[in-house]
Amino acid sequence: MRWFWNWGWIVGYTALLALAVVWVTVQNQEPIEEKQPEKITLTFRHFWNKEHDRPVLAIFESVVRSFEKEHPNIKVNFESIDQTIHREQKLKSEMVTGTPPDMFVLFGGAEIMPYARSNRLMDLTDFLQETSLREQFKDLHHWTFDNRIYGLPFEGHAEPIYYNRAIFRQLNLNPPTTLQEMNEVISVLQANDIIPFALGNEDRWPAGIFAHYFMDRYAGPELIDQLVEGDDQVSFVNEPYLEAFEQLETWISVGAFSPNANSLSTEEAIAQFTEGKAAMYLNGSWDITLFRNEDHPDFQSEVGVIPFPSLLPGEERSLAGGYTIGIGLSSDLDEPKRQAALELLGMFYTPEVQTRLVYEGLRVPSMKIAYDSNKTGPVFAQVTELMEASSSTFLPYDNKLSPEVNRLFLKVIEDMIGGRTQAADALEQIQKSSVQDWQLRRNTVPE
Repeated sequence: MRWFWNWGWIVGYTALLALAVVWVTVQNQEPIEEKQPEKITLTFRHFWNKEHDRPVLAIFESVVRSFEKEHPNIKVNFESIDQTIHREQKLKSEMVTGTPPDMFVLFGGAEIMPYARSNRLMDLTDFLQETSLREQFKDLHHWTFDNRIYGLPFEGHAEPIYYNRAIFRQLNLNPPTTLQEMNEVISVLQANDIIPFALGNEDRWPAGIFAHYFMDRYAGPELIDQLVEGDDQVSFVNEPYLEAFEQLETWISVGAFSPNANSLSTEEAIAQFTEGKAAMYLNGSWDITLFRNEDHPDFQSEVGVIPFPSLLPGEERSLAGGYTIGIGLSSDLDEPKRQAALELLGMFYTPEVQTRLVYEGLRVPSMKIAYDSNKTGPVFAQVTELMEASSSTFLPYDNKLSPEVNRLFLKVIEDMIGGRTQAADALEQIQKSSVQDWQLRRNTVPE
């Protein structure tokens, strides 16, 4: 008992002190370090490097910055490249080697088919189903291959004729509805030293718009569909296409287009139109953001919009256009990248972003959204009204033709504009390219 009184209190005090030390140690212990999310870098290639593309680029950049803010571990690297180089050279090469960017802008239709066939494009069918996005698009036909969807359009477009109403009034001209009437309009304009059509063919495809309209008007839509499907019973060398190319050749020879058109940029051609040096301009609806004139601030109010003329009176004047400009994803993404890319893709396709594309970029929305056409300016409103009123549309031929044939198609049109090739020879070259393309396709065993 004496021992307890002499030493017990010391033992108890020591034990209590030890417990206190343990408690303090536990309380001050550093928490277990949380696992940091994996760092991810996504590459996104676009070709929004023209002046008329600036509003679109700004919209997509703002979406990406919001995405990065929500996901500090994810970095999106934008890469800008010339459209022709991207579509005809770089992306094709990368698809062969399996090294495309993670996300990229591309065109639907014939262009995506070889990529989908070789499993280079991510199949987005399940993603659309899971997000309930599929029914929100106006048209996914040109992004569908074997009932699977391999890309999403973010805008539609039309390719009408824009004309200067003031010039037409001054010369007592009516908007032409037939090619014969257009030929007469061209003659009057030339007699008054006004360029009939402003054309900047530096990128080669703008002149192709005239060619595919002539081909459609002289032969109808069925023939090109047979040709792109590889029907051996038809050929590019045929009487209707020869008449179409001869009509184009006639316009070239009489000076219907800007002088030195092959060396002019789109912006230079639009300047001719907005400055009153040219009476008409034919191109996609994406160009209307450039219809500005500092010396004539009301110029857009003087721009009329009409479809390309028909061959004969009373015939349907179908409109070239569609929902073919969109975004695709590489199929070769690991799971973290795949999830990140799909989440970012979903942020691009919202009513808010589509509305911004309408009001800020003056682009035709690819999704079913409501907007006030009175707030878009007079030219955009006319384009959308024309699209809604057109009973027939067709996909521009540079989207219908395979990339290999299309490259030759645009090259021979460029040569015709430059006076280096005649109509019959141009068609012979296109047919030869088509035959070679189909031989290669049929001799290639799918992977």
